[in-house]
Amino acid sequence: MAQVIIHATVSLDGFMADSDGGTDWMSGFPIAPEDEELVAKVTKEIGAVVGGANKAQTIEDGEVPYGGSLRVPVYLMTHSAHEPVEKDGVTYTFVVDDIERAVELAKQAAGDDKSVSLLGGSIARQCLALGLVDEIQLHVVPILLGKGISLFAGLDRRVDLERVETAAFAGEAHVRYRVRS
Repeated sequence: MAQVIIHATVSLDGFMADSDGGTDWMSGFPIAPEDEELVAKVTKEIGAVVGGANKAQTIEDGEVPYGGSLRVPVYLMTHSAHEPVEKDGVTYTFVVDDIERAVELAKQAAGDDKSVSLLGGSIARQCLALGLVDEIQLHVVPILLGKGISLFAGLDRRVDLERVETAAFAGEAHVRYRVRS
């Protein structure tokens, strides 16, 4: 069955977005071809995504949520039922208040040879707390934001990890950990 991964770009101080949710700070750093190859390899392995729905439970014009550019099924957590939305060949399925169900549906959609990527700190923390995460793949950019939206702050339990891979080519450092049971 598919592996469940947290795949994110973070600042050195662990933020996945600035205080306003912006991610403009992620770009503008030196990139080597090896950086691009590593990120491409990870994204190629993603077969489905689990994330959070926006308040309107829609996919806005011009919006391409993470997963949309990957052309894989996306499962969005919500608090109220909503019919699936199809946009540009990608189906966005809304799952009401059952993250374990969302992950299970995503694993089925991804198949045995692909991964399920978790999008967002809240989704990642919930899945870590439930023991649903197999690996964490982070791309750390050389910036300290000082404040922002943390990927892991608020996790209410210890999670032991085993380093699987580290790489650094130009500006980013890439780290991959396996979650130990």
